[in-house]
Amino acid sequence: MLQDAGLLRDRFPHVPDRIAGLGELAYNLWWSWHPAARMLFKMLDRPAWKESVHNPVKMLREIPREILESAAGNPDYLEHYDAVLERFHNEMGGKPCWFAENILDTGCSPIAYFSAEYGLHRSLPFYAGGLGFLAGDHLKECSDLGIPLVAMGFMYPEGYLRQKIRVDGWQEHVDEILDRDAAPIERVLNDKGQQLVVKVPFIDPPIFVAVWKVSVGKVPLYLMDTDIELNDPWNRLISAHLYIGDMEQRLRQEIVLGIGGREVLDTLGIRHSVLHLNEGHPAFAILERIRERIEDGMGFDDAARQVRDTTVFTTHTPVPAGHDVFPFHLMDKYFSHYYPKLGLDRDVFLQLGIHPEQPAAGFNMTAFALRMSAYNNGVSKRHGEVARKMWRSLWPDRKEEDIPIDSITNGIHVPTWIEPKMELLFNKYLGESWLKDHDNPDIWKTVDDIPDEELWQAYIWVKIKLINFIREQARKRWVEERNSPLNIIAGGTLLDPMAFTMGFARRFATYKRADLIFHDLDRLKKFLNSRWRPLQIIFAGKAHPADDEGKRILQRIFNFTENPDFAGRIAFVEDYDEQLAQYMVHGVDLWLNNPVPPMEACGTSGMKATLNGVPHLSILDGWWIEGFNGRNGWGFPGFGDDRDAEAIYTLLESEIIPLYYKIEDDGIPHQWVKVMKEAIKNTGAGFSARRMVKEYVNKFYHKALKSAASESAL
Repeated sequence: MLQDAGLLRDRFPHVPDRIAGLGELAYNLWWSWHPAARMLFKMLDRPAWKESVHNPVKMLREIPREILESAAGNPDYLEHYDAVLERFHNEMGGKPCWFAENILDTGCSPIAYFSAEYGLHRSLPFYAGGLGFLAGDHLKECSDLGIPLVAMGFMYPEGYLRQKIRVDGWQEHVDEILDRDAAPIERVLNDKGQQLVVKVPFIDPPIFVAVWKVSVGKVPLYLMDTDIELNDPWNRLISAHLYIGDMEQRLRQEIVLGIGGREVLDTLGIRHSVLHLNEGHPAFAILERIRERIEDGMGFDDAARQVRDTTVFTTHTPVPAGHDVFPFHLMDKYFSHYYPKLGLDRDVFLQLGIHPEQPAAGFNMTAFALRMSAYNNGVSKRHGEVARKMWRSLWPDRKEEDIPIDSITNGIHVPTWIEPKMELLFNKYLGESWLKDHDNPDIWKTVDDIPDEELWQAYIWVKIKLINFIREQARKRWVEERNSPLNIIAGGTLLDPMAFTMGFARRFATYKRADLIFHDLDRLKKFLNSRWRPLQIIFAGKAHPADDEGKRILQRIFNFTENPDFAGRIAFVEDYDEQLAQYMVHGVDLWLNNPVPPMEACGTSGMKATLNGVPHLSILDGWWIEGFNGRNGWGFPGFGDDRDAEAIYTLLESEIIPLYYKIEDDGIPHQWVKVMKEAIKNTGAGFSARRMVKEYVNKFYHKALKSAASESAL
């Protein structure tokens, strides 16, 4: 958190002293997963909170002084303010829970978590999809549990992709520069009071990074920014966008992330005993850990063993194209001077990253990370199996079941993804302390005690909130951007809050088959045009800027939204982000997921939906193999487009839609509510980030920290 009261006073000079803690709170994302903290800002001025897109830093910078002075003199507001600030300070300064103390007993310095993206909040657009949200949820849960973690990544001033859909349905990329001073992110200052700038080692011409910090509860997240005057124009663009398409620039980005990130932590004096790599993008950090030991007089084999024994690597994708592979000539260009620093010649170094089945393809970052990490895991049980098969050639002498790639199924940060109205309902029937121990399955059994009427009414309120949000977004685009009327229709203005609503929202990668539901148009039209039991579908998501096939799928769906034959019951909501994700996973009736198996590593969006009582209709892949119990949603095995589309149509026609519209005399679809309750019970504990982080501690962190302690590793 910001410790310097003078800095806070400079940033928010118009905030009265009595409520000056609002500034401190605004710069710690703790507020983003605590409704009472968000309410502090909402109570000041609801329209201003909405206008800021729930960004308290931006709101405090713009809100009139008289509103703040009025709050500072309001006893009711001050009572709420004092309670929230007391809880905030207690949690930030309190002792770790008993579980975290288990790993703190090793006496080692923190775990360093490296990731290319973090999904934390809409005001910090440093994410592209599930990988980033998983990283963000991991940090939040480590904060809640008091796990000693420090995180490293990039501060992308132009984000990943602001999406604009043309009238013909083609996705365009709109640049929007982040206003760094109006976001919950702070400059890290050096001893002269200037922003800290660090030179990335071993790169010529030199690359410099400015260092920023995001406080995620107790966890500090340090972000690097190359967009500074010290860098030449090409180097300034390294951190401009997430997942740069140019191969050489991507390599430079990953050098800065891994090697530069390690240098930033050293410059800050942050020693860490264990390295956790979230995907292969930051894997060059491993090289720096080895080089530092060699510089201290250790041989390569011993240094590599120490680093391997204290490194955790999580792979997220079974899609071959999702793994970065850099041509050898580029590796030579940037690492030829680095090979000798490790005591290795060129061939031995490059062998560290060669995939045995594709030896001429280049330096494979995932192959390198797997070889150099003692603790490897996929992100679901099924993905673990797929990863062991996919990478078995790295260990040719082992049986497939003995390949050292374990699995830890992803989980979601429950306080972040639970809808506030649902949380109030759970407080009433699960007990006020349910959230504190939400990874205990027994707590969730009492979901059955919630009266069907109360759960259904709460859900309908949330669904109407979603439809109203979508309509308001379309209206704003009409007013502010003068969009075509066709785009306004496509954006969801014709949606019916009483119709059965299915949601599909994710990256528009081809293997995710966003358009599978359109496989038989005549059959789909019958669902959409049904007079008494209509179906409507809300789509959202972005195609990668370089993925033209993904853009064509998106365009096809968008064009369906404008076709009167579909009765206005297909909507595509542009510019999918964390805020829209929250509305959708809370407010649709059914969550659809139909990737080509086994391409779904996990699929956490389905967890977010089911946590809030939205049943899942999914192919049996990723987490759903573990999560589906026959009572909490629907599943189908996956046998190709024809049979998979048929399975979806049949389930909708024979089971799902009739069950939803089976309204009893009291106006409640009790059998549907039963499925909702089963979905909630099955997700709350078993697919929470709390369960996930505890698994990382028990399986990996504790062992790696013990290795670090015994070897006095850096």
